[in-house]
Amino acid sequence: MTTTSSDGKPVYPLSGIKIIDFTQVMMGPAATQMLGDFGADVIKIEKIGDGDLSRTSIPGDPAGLQNPVFQSLNRNKRSIALDLRSKTGKDVVYKLVEGADVVVSNFRAGTMDKLGFSYETLSKINPKLIVASGSGFGSKGPYSHKGGQDVLAQAMTGLMHRRSDMSGPLTVYPTTLADFSAGMHLVQAVLLALLHRERTGKGQQVEVSLYDSVLAMQMQEAAMSMMRDTYLNYGGFPLTGVFPTQDGAVAIVGGTFKPNPLQLICRALEMEDLSQIERFSTFANLVKNRPEIQDLLRARFAEGPTAKWIKNLDAVDILCAPVRPLSEALEDPQTAINKMLLRSGDGPDALRLLSAPVHLSDMDVEIRLPPPKVGEHGAEILAEIGYSAETVAAMRSEGTLA
Repeated sequence: MTTTSSDGKPVYPLSGIKIIDFTQVMMGPAATQMLGDFGADVIKIEKIGDGDLSRTSIPGDPAGLQNPVFQSLNRNKRSIALDLRSKTGKDVVYKLVEGADVVVSNFRAGTMDKLGFSYETLSKINPKLIVASGSGFGSKGPYSHKGGQDVLAQAMTGLMHRRSDMSGPLTVYPTTLADFSAGMHLVQAVLLALLHRERTGKGQQVEVSLYDSVLAMQMQEAAMSMMRDTYLNYGGFPLTGVFPTQDGAVAIVGGTFKPNPLQLICRALEMEDLSQIERFSTFANLVKNRPEIQDLLRARFAEGPTAKWIKNLDAVDILCAPVRPLSEALEDPQTAINKMLLRSGDGPDALRLLSAPVHLSDMDVEIRLPPPKVGEHGAEILAEIGYSAETVAAMRSEGTLA
């Protein structure tokens, strides 16, 4: 249950924080959505017409600009659509900045400066402002001019090169690890800057990049490479792997904190104790003979059903899990118990979204505002900063406001 104030209004951690949000696609919107989930007033600045690029990311989707990809990243925000090339549009942004706490963007480095919204310009308007940016590679350096994208970050940071079986093909990881991790780092950066401002009264500029976030994900591997000149590959450990069964597959982590994990695995698989064989008797021997031990385990797993092997492996405390599609994970009772599902509305247009993965005992994440239509809250937002209805109508007539 969300805590309420004496007047009955809900109290959120970020209540009273106003965020001007220029972000689009995933990294930035994932960050500002989480800030909005926890109470910030997020004002999404969009271009007139199609708005955020993710609104058109699923060609032919019946929901059009309100497709599920866009909706998954933009709840608890308000939208205003402006022509930022015009003086009128820029003046709206400057007026919004006067009462804002944070400005967030995730354009290519230098884009905000070209629009007239550099840190120097905005901080003169509001010295307490926090200006947060996410980019592909950072604001300086040989790649700062490049467009950032998740797959490029995977490729350039070594993540794509690393794989459990180095003889296997190079491939793209199908979930946007770089975007999501950088988005969460952007949330951290904003919160840290807000805390710093609380103590010093000063705003500041904060940055994250896809490149840095994916490097940071590999902190253990990087330390081993730089300090021991060793290639650390947890996925390539001899008793770790994914093994097809009669009706699916089982993933096991077979070397974690056990003196003789192979013996336990063999017991669970109801087969001879392979650890008694010399070439499998030590970790070093297992590493040397990984292909053979993996083939033996793979053959045995294929002879039984997933549920049986999971039960047996759990009984001997070997870390294991069934390999299952996302659709099954979404239906798992654990997902509901963890409050990871959000729903709003009924019928075919009902919102069914994943919640924030952060849980506070004094508040629940809710869809307070559904993902907005392009410019849906423009008149409302402008009225809040002193624009008259006549001025708003004139802006629409001249095409500077949707």
